[in-house]
Amino acid sequence: MHATSGNWQRGFALALTTALCWGLLPIALKQLLDGMDAITVTWYRLATAGLALGLYLACARRLPRWPLTSAKNLRLYGVALLGLAGNYVLYLVSLDYTTPTIAQIMGQISPIMLLFGGMVFFGERFARIQWLGFLCLVIGLPIFFHDRLAQFLALDSRLGLGVITMFCASTVWAAYALAQKQLLAKYSSAQVLFMVYTGSIPLLLPWSHLSKLIELDVNQLGLLAFCCANTLVGYGCFAEALDHWEVSRVGAVVSIAPLITIAAVQLPALVWPGAPAPEPLTPLSLFGACLVVTGSMTCALGAAESMTGTTDPNVRQDESYARES
Repeated sequence: MHATSGNWQRGFALALTTALCWGLLPIALKQLLDGMDAITVTWYRLATAGLALGLYLACARRLPRWPLTSAKNLRLYGVALLGLAGNYVLYLVSLDYTTPTIAQIMGQISPIMLLFGGMVFFGERFARIQWLGFLCLVIGLPIFFHDRLAQFLALDSRLGLGVITMFCASTVWAAYALAQKQLLAKYSSAQVLFMVYTGSIPLLLPWSHLSKLIELDVNQLGLLAFCCANTLVGYGCFAEALDHWEVSRVGAVVSIAPLITIAAVQLPALVWPGAPAPEPLTPLSLFGACLVVTGSMTCALGAAESMTGTTDPNVRQDESYARES
């Protein structure tokens, strides 16, 4: 059974670092897709992160023992592997159809799917405040897309395809997060990530075009290096944050990533007149984005209130994700 360390300051700092990484990542990925396909980008990101993390664990003599001895842990590993690799690829496919801002706003469905997964698999329930947050998110989405609702609802449009793909990406991410949380009862967060990263290398290799690397220009190579480093830092901090802070609080802090993306896209044009024109967002769209983020944060923060049993919210939250099935 896994329980957090209770060091909320460290958990908050790690979650905030994750939000910053995930907020900047789609901007770099969108530009990188001009020179490399989604699966190949994902292969390089996960392979680089796996190698770096493996070297660290080897030096610390903390490499996980292979193979997995428990049938249950093997199943959980399979879910985590397919979930994370699938999320990476589907996110990039969605980003190719949409914009970084839209991808991030739709990505707020991920923590909601995680909470629904807790209800289905672990018997958790939504508190009243979570239903309020869910309502804010549901209202915020059409407000954000108010000037392009027809495209949003049209599945044959690029925006519609991007939205559906992002919904699938959010679903498989929730599966990864639920499986990873249970694996933390036996393995450290770094070990879980190392197993997932290294397992993704042979999984994605048949569909990857590794020779595309030599065709990238200097700027694209820099973007790829940034994305690879972002993978290691972002998910490493996310996984480590779950070791120190309950998932509800981590989810709430990570939910601000879309606001970071919006700021990173909009601010350069205000500071440097020669910067590329940002994606046009109306004040109503910005209000809708804030509603979506607020709803996601409220749902995450209300998770501790929905738990029953022990009076310690740290233990109660983590027990729900480490429970024997």
